[in-house]
Amino acid sequence: MIKKTVLDYSNKWRYCGNEVEVLPEGVVGFVYIITNTLDGRFYLGKKTGWFTKTRILKGKKKRSKVPSDWHQYYGSSEQLLQDIDKVGKENFSREILHFCISKTEMSYIEAKLQFQYDVLLKDNNYNAWISCRIRKSQLKQMKVV
Repeated sequence: MIKKTVLDYSNKWRYCGNEVEVLPEGVVGFVYIITNTLDGRFYLGKKTGWFTKTRILKGKKKRSKVPSDWHQYYGSSEQLLQDIDKVGKENFSREILHFCISKTEMSYIEAKLQFQYDVLLKDNNYNAWISCRIRKSQLKQMKVV
């Protein structure tokens, strides 16, 4: 007998106060904030909505897009994940700040917000590092610049 995995979506992502079930058409991913509602600490990050899967069919590489785990995603910070295990998911809010149409846009907006909120200089957050690689030529194609 095969056991069917039940996904827990009880603490859904929100955008402008509304629950998000599916990503809008043309969106590659989003920039988000996860907030500990008990102490106010937060985590700023980005998440892609799709993974590229490569498989070999008849000796040729075939690429396809598959949905990511964004519904149940809670960030990559070890300290954040430990706190979620300690106090429970219900004590964290997950909010999408920006839907993005490219990975470049996601990286730019994530880094911009992390610097804006001084995440490396203040202790009110879970962010431990900032990393991004962004080309100026790719930024010119964005709507937000």
